[in-house]
Amino acid sequence: MAGPAVQAAKNKARQVFMKNWYAPEVLPIYVITGLAAGGATWYLSRLARGPDVIWDRKNNPTPWNNVEPGTNTKLMSVNQQFDKQYKRDRL
Repeated sequence: MAGPAVQAAKNKARQVFMKNWYAPEVLPIYVITGLAAGGATWYLSRLARGPDVIWDRKNNPTPWNNVEPGTNTKLMSVNQQFDKQYKRDRL
């Protein structure tokens, strides 16, 4: 066990490090920027996997023809009933 003087020195060092490491008032900016970047990445990946995007012109030139009836291809559907969500099984 460390003595009280060692614990006090550790706490003081931790406070100095945290004080110089970042300012607490920028934490909301970091959080909002991180959430925005994560949301943008998710949305771009969702757009890239949509049924109207062509990734392979030789093997699958018209991927929108593979969408079955009763499949929701939209992000959100209001007052609509669909059997399943669209999932791209191949590029």
